[in-house]
Amino acid sequence: MGGCRVERLTQSYWPAAPGGSDEMLTIGDLLRTRAARWPEAPALQEIREDGERGRGWTYARLLADAERLGRALASRHAPGARVAIFANNVPEWVLFHFGAALAGLIVATINPASQKRELRYMLERSRSEAVYCVEDFRGNPLRAIAEEVAAELPGVRHVIDLTDHAALFEGRDRGTLPPVRPEDFAQIQFTSGTTGFPKGALLRHHSLVRNAADFIARLGLTAGDRFILLMPLFHTAGCGISCLGAIAPGGEIVLPPLFEPQAVARAIERERTGFTFAVPTMIHALLAEAAQAGRDLTCLERIASGGAMVPPDLIARAAKAFGAIVQIGYGQTESSPAISFACHDDPLAERTSTVGRPVPGVEVAIRDPHDGAILPIGAQGEICTRGYHVMAAYDGNEEATAAAIDADGWLHTGDLGRMDERGFVSITGRVKEMIIRGGENLFPAEIENAILEHEAIGEAAVVGVPCPEFGEQVACFMRSSNGRQPGPTELKAFIRERLSPQKTPKYWLWVEQWPLTGSGKIQKFKLAEQFVAGEHLPV
Repeated sequence: MGGCRVERLTQSYWPAAPGGSDEMLTIGDLLRTRAARWPEAPALQEIREDGERGRGWTYARLLADAERLGRALASRHAPGARVAIFANNVPEWVLFHFGAALAGLIVATINPASQKRELRYMLERSRSEAVYCVEDFRGNPLRAIAEEVAAELPGVRHVIDLTDHAALFEGRDRGTLPPVRPEDFAQIQFTSGTTGFPKGALLRHHSLVRNAADFIARLGLTAGDRFILLMPLFHTAGCGISCLGAIAPGGEIVLPPLFEPQAVARAIERERTGFTFAVPTMIHALLAEAAQAGRDLTCLERIASGGAMVPPDLIARAAKAFGAIVQIGYGQTESSPAISFACHDDPLAERTSTVGRPVPGVEVAIRDPHDGAILPIGAQGEICTRGYHVMAAYDGNEEATAAAIDADGWLHTGDLGRMDERGFVSITGRVKEMIIRGGENLFPAEIENAILEHEAIGEAAVVGVPCPEFGEQVACFMRSSNGRQPGPTELKAFIRERLSPQKTPKYWLWVEQWPLTGSGKIQKFKLAEQFVAGEHLPV
């Protein structure tokens, strides 16, 4: 692929650039058109937990199985019904992705690390009438949790194990696939904000398909290339960019069930996969495994990355060890998800210090957070974006939607950044308090709400603190309500009953006084600064 078109801008505004995909497709149409073009080409290769090969699908077989599943789903659910998928990266997730799309369903994607209270909230908010799950994942009993929640929610009529094909495909001879339009809703992807309560972003078929195709085209994947899918499928970087993106040019998805460095490195070496999307923590782990086990991962040509700061040193190490070019991107769930992405032949300085330029068809502006004015080149402001990729709404939340998308259709990302005269975007901070740990977005208020249920904790403030491996770690500052100060073992056990593992704070810190603003609000940035300066010692 060639480089990106160079623009000389006079203000921090990038107009929607031409180019990119001009197809208006549903997720089902994407698979149908590619299966018609490359019926016998490999489309999906399962990798088992031990790193060995499992089942495989050609494009023709993948379409046939997806249509069978679509008819089975259509026999149980009316077009437009909401259903949830609660599973790790198994091939049935990919089949369900396409099958549900063909059946005209709206899929709520659920993190398989979720616990009962999290699953219940998302099922209630999405109004899902079924949960499609696996038995368990990394010790989390997904099916048991789903059945327990379903018993409490009359609207949830089915809990079906994705790996029980008799149950999954039951009704395939009765269901009829309905017409589905590119502008129809395809997914509810849960995100969150300063309130800490997850919001469901409604995403359209066309938004997901085009965004993935344009992102992967910039990565350079072409027909027959192999893409190892490492991002979780419940996330837009997994089911969108990685899955739909690999299918768009006729590539092959190589699918491990989870990111386990030893098994993944063995699979990359054996399968000779040339492309992937990996957050910095994954790249760190693969570098370490390659060095320790002597794995030859020089097949990796291009690695898309983002979701956290990507240190220039990490890019250099990947180039030296693998010969791979790392291309950094930026986006969020509400934008389907890609907003900008580097080109492989961008100048090294820009490729290592920015998140590239906006993808085709996407407008980006750096605006004054106070009055919304577009700022001069190089000035820091809020990153805003507009275009086909912006979510339709936060499902059932008009107030939050209005706060995120203004009357002119601009999505306000809550992230701070700058734009240079050629359109390269740099991330400089966050208007929101979101913590990005290893590419996963964590939201302080959600963690604070959970820890405040502990009888010994009267006040809590959760902040992100620097970490060389994960980008950021979670630190929880607390004041006691009764003089007792529980230790980390008790606190971790308490929070793990309520939230998934990645949300558990790494550091627990007791304070006597808070740094406060003039209006009495806790200055979280001060807490982070004090932590870095060594003024607070974890218990």
